[in-house]
Amino acid sequence: MFGMLAVLVYLLAMGVPIYLLYHFHSQAWYWHTLSVLAAVALGFIPIPFALQKPEFDLLFGFVFITLMIWGAGGLILFRPHQHHTPHNQKHA
Repeated sequence: MFGMLAVLVYLLAMGVPIYLLYHFHSQAWYWHTLSVLAAVALGFIPIPFALQKPEFDLLFGFVFITLMIWGAGGLILFRPHQHHTPHNQKHA
């Protein structure tokens, strides 16, 4: 049962940021960069012995994967805003 729960949690961890990127599109580049940096920093934090349980591993993995996919996906899909000039100013 735990193996199936792990698969479902990690699929959800991949689905949530993909849905957010699809629905809300990429945000400012610095938010996605901060998300990737937070995920990397989270990956380097040693887990205390008292918290080394399967439930905490699922939560930790969920947060790490969600932050990493949302951050990397937003940076890959980032398009800077283009300033459009009105048509009458182009042909003056």
